[in-house]
Amino acid sequence: MTVGDGPAAIVLDLPVEPNIKLSVVRDQVAVTLRDLGEDHRYDVALVVTELVSNVLDHTPGTGRLRIFRYYAPCDIKIEVDDSSPAQPVRGRSRLGGTRGRGIVVVDNLACEWGSRPLPDGGKTVFASIPCPDDENSTSP
Repeated sequence: MTVGDGPAAIVLDLPVEPNIKLSVVRDQVAVTLRDLGEDHRYDVALVVTELVSNVLDHTPGTGRLRIFRYYAPCDIKIEVDDSSPAQPVRGRSRLGGTRGRGIVVVDNLACEWGSRPLPDGGKTVFASIPCPDDENSTSP
């Protein structure tokens, strides 16, 4: 997967555990990426929420969240590891008919998303959300 050609920085690295508060994660995203435009920051927080929720809903509930920021071109990459080999499925959920829209949301907001296996089992689900053209793309 190619995200950006410029230097990247990991800006957030958190464990995902069953007692994680998604509101706290969203707050951390907002603080960490405070210099992004409000709409872009909201999109990143929404994708983070959906990917972390998938870990909590569809796996044993533990994993790791990482957010990378690329500067040239400006791009935000979200990665969430979990221990399940089951791949994300767009638009279907074992949790009932009113669920299963998280990956649809990710697909609509991300320019690219997918998953790759982890060496010791499980997978990493990733999504890339490019910065709008009018947003600052220079390094801090």
